[in-house]
Amino acid sequence: MAYTLSSSFVLPLLLVTLASSMSGTTMVAEARHLLELTLPELPKPELPSIPTLPKVELPHFPEFPEFEVPKLPELPSFPDLPELTKPKLPAIPAVKPSTTSP
Repeated sequence: MAYTLSSSFVLPLLLVTLASSMSGTTMVAEARHLLELTLPELPKPELPSIPTLPKVELPHFPEFPEFEVPKLPELPSFPDLPELTKPKLPAIPAVKPSTTSP
């Protein structure tokens, strides 16, 4: 099954390769001919002047009054809480590295 698929892919690829190799010399010669070709100088077109636009006047907006920010109510003070004792963790014994390999 894969053999028939590869042959249907290889044949068009081979035809494209042969066609491009046969026409390769003419493309190089045409490109060289284009490099040697001199074109007449064309006058540069002049751009029309841009008209000035009238200045737009923005309407006058009324000033907004400044509002007073209401004061936040004061929070009651919290009573002093006693400090809690930190629990002590037992000491972890250090593990000695073994010198024998298993």
